[in-house]
Amino acid sequence: MADAPPDRAPDIRVTVMAADANPYGTAFVGWLFGQMALAGGSLASRRTGKRAPVVAADGFEFTAPVAVGDELSVWAEVAQQGRTSMTVETEAWGRDRHGEKTSRAAKGRFVFVGVDG
Repeated sequence: MADAPPDRAPDIRVTVMAADANPYGTAFVGWLFGQMALAGGSLASRRTGKRAPVVAADGFEFTAPVAVGDELSVWAEVAQQGRTSMTVETEAWGRDRHGEKTSRAAKGRFVFVGVDG
């Protein structure tokens, strides 16, 4: 993935709220990781037509904080697809609430498995 947000609609777009933040006023890494998993899982479920839980995650880099009030957008892209599993690369970008400045907050990969029922 590139050094600028993808030129398409994000899979998820949310505003960072106080309940999502640490004592420093920025998003908890766990919350950010969860948003990335939701974006990847949504893509995996659409592609498989099944439930698609996370079975692995790796290659994560958290590169910039996202402050309370800022917008977080997450993009997901299939990197590899097997018979039942799928590797999805995700990228999260923060956008300043009062402007257009963006920064990549995180990137990483999830592996999802399509399961019945």
